Amino acid sequence: MKVTIIGAGPGDPDLITVKGLTLLQEADVVMYADSLVSEDLVKKAKPEAEVVKTAGMHLEEMVALMVDRVRQGKKVVRVHTGDPAVYGAIMEQIVLLKEAGIGVDIIPGVSSVFASAAALGAELTIPDLTQTVILTRAEGRTPVPETEKLKDLAKHHCTIALFLSATLTKKVVKEFLDAGWSKDTPVAVVYKATWPDQKILRTTLEHLDADMHKNGMRKQAMILAGWALDEHIHEKDYRSKLYDKEFTHGFRRGVKS
Repeated sequence: MKVTIIGAGPGDPDLITVKGLTLLQEADVVMYADSLVSEDLVKKAKPEAEVVKTAGMHLEEMVALMVDRVRQGKKVVRVHTGDPAVYGAIMEQIVLLKEAGIGVDIIPGVSSVFASAAALGAELTIPDLTQTVILTRAEGRTPVPETEKLKDLAKHHCTIALFLSATLTKKVVKEFLDAGWSKDTPVAVVYKATWPDQKILRTTLEHLDADMHKNGMRKQAMILAGWALDEHIHEKDYRSKLYDKEFTHGFRRGVKS
């Protein structure tokens, strides 16, 4: 008596976890957000599986279908883009499922933020530069809590990943500048990370809005901002202690030069 929520990853059907794929292939009912999840992945379901597109369904409609199929004794999976824990809207599904006496298992997936970093060849936490990553979004039609305004978060001057913010770049730029960021701060944008039509844009805070508009990036774009995104970071002398020959840790004794 349970539903399994599976993180499908960012787009590339090969980026689902082994466990997620196994459960997908075993499922009798596969429900997926067809506006975001790759159809090539869903095609990996067994031929007799009932496949349900949910982009046009409201919450109660989706959950009612899940409950009905589970009570028929069927294995039901709900496939989410990226990782379900980040902007996955799973909490409200879980609430209604639990009210119906249905349990929930969650299989994590590769988030678009990390797929984007991989596409850029970037490390988001550079020693002596930044050791913090903030995952957030700009405030649009859906408000953010008063204590989580982008201007306030940006005051940490760390790496910031912006979900769901591609149409709000004018506001994003203003908030960063108001927080004291320089106009030449590196920003990278990855449109549809890992999909066949993936696009990468490298720009600066000053030119972010114009460059995104020029490249038609108004949805499904991950915005990564901060000096860890400097294109020339590899030419600079930032080194971790982990592999420093003079640094001692539990698996290696350091050797002085």
